[in-house]
Amino acid sequence: MLAPDVCSAVGQELARAVGAENVSNDAATLKSFALDGSLVTGTCPDFIAYPHNKADVREIVRIANGHHVALVPVSSGPPRFHGDTVPSRGGIVVDFSRMRQIVKLDAVSRYAMIEPGVTYGELVPALERQGMKLNAPLAPRANKSVLTSCLEREATLIPKYQYDYMDPLLTLEVIYGSGDEFRTGSASGPGSPESLKADKVNPWGPGAIDYYRLLSAAQGSMGIATWAVVRTEVLPTLRKLYFIPLENPQQMSAPLDALLRRRVVDECLALDNTNLATLLADDPSRDFAAWKTALPPWTIIACVAGYQRRPAERVAIQERYLTDICRSLGLQAQTTLPGAGGIEDAVLRLISGPWNREPYWKLRRADRCHEIFFLAPLSKAGYFVELMRNLVAKSRCPDLDCGAYVQPLVQGRGAHCAFLLPCDSSSGDEADAVRDLFLSASETLMKKGAFFSRPYGPWADIAYRNYPDGATMLRTLKQIFDPNGILNPGKLCF
Repeated sequence: MLAPDVCSAVGQELARAVGAENVSNDAATLKSFALDGSLVTGTCPDFIAYPHNKADVREIVRIANGHHVALVPVSSGPPRFHGDTVPSRGGIVVDFSRMRQIVKLDAVSRYAMIEPGVTYGELVPALERQGMKLNAPLAPRANKSVLTSCLEREATLIPKYQYDYMDPLLTLEVIYGSGDEFRTGSASGPGSPESLKADKVNPWGPGAIDYYRLLSAAQGSMGIATWAVVRTEVLPTLRKLYFIPLENPQQMSAPLDALLRRRVVDECLALDNTNLATLLADDPSRDFAAWKTALPPWTIIACVAGYQRRPAERVAIQERYLTDICRSLGLQAQTTLPGAGGIEDAVLRLISGPWNREPYWKLRRADRCHEIFFLAPLSKAGYFVELMRNLVAKSRCPDLDCGAYVQPLVQGRGAHCAFLLPCDSSSGDEADAVRDLFLSASETLMKKGAFFSRPYGPWADIAYRNYPDGATMLRTLKQIFDPNGILNPGKLCF
């Protein structure tokens, strides 16, 4: 916490800079930012500042530099899971919930220009009205910031339209910790962002350095984005859903690889019956078990789509490829799941937009949920699923019903593997056992080749422990772009 005299001076300067109505030191509000659903422990911030525009952000950064006060940018509403927005030493939480303008939607060049407070609940319907859709994660929270999700490289559902792990993020504007303003990609050229028109969709810009990668998965420790451009896709006029039931996770890589190599399907993902039942059950406390029993052990969900031009013909061709590929592998692609008929519309909604119900789907089986996720080759996804099952069986909570999700990425060149570990926070023994499993399993998975590309909380120590050269280089870059170390200190290797 800040010393009383510094706290008073900072509060007065913030009030003058952004308006007293946009600064809060309410005890309950401060406390709400001091913890989340992760294992990260932190402290209450001293202030919450709500900027409305880039000028406000620059003033907040200037004040923080003048007093060496920490800044923690937050764009999404609760619940939060990763500890990246929990202040490690107090300071100012910069809450972007009031910077929520959709600056521009361009259906011809297929992009959206958005401020950091724009959420999936706001952007998805706005895009649909313009005949566009976003390559989004699986059932994101309606109050989840789109910009943050893209910056953090959250796994998206349509791998065939993902050409790089940074997709769909294109260009952005950032205020570095030094106070310098910078626009990445072709938006960094001369003139205002508005005058650049469609050129701003090029993420690489005039030089060879992709500066926007410096901010990716940096947990707000390198700079604060004030707007971003994200690539969009054409909204289908015709969609058809297929399910490929599997008996074990080792079967999933062959069909997914074949479908993506031939660019047959749009959305495609694999869920075990635990996660799929969690998503589909009307009331998990009542009918989760029945759903899980009815569903196959694993299910590949694949969607074929047609657009404005000859959509029925396109879908028919894709269906033929899909069924032929599955038949050659001894599998069956079907439009319904045995024992779970009538779920097609529900699944389409899950893969088409944000989660709008309470609680969030990851908290439907318990009031707390730890998530282990990492990147791996698609061919090794089944191996990691089996390894995680064995780790759970040998843990202090062997009966834990751990849900698994595998999302192919970048046209099948990699996979996002995720495991949900629900626990009841009111049960100390259960919470401790799940915490120990989370830590030990993360360590084992990394040793076996899992790549924790977004090292939140305790993963940072595991990731950088054996990577001293990379940590040294990151600290050098941090010194350049954030010389006073004000941006989210205590995260990553900073």
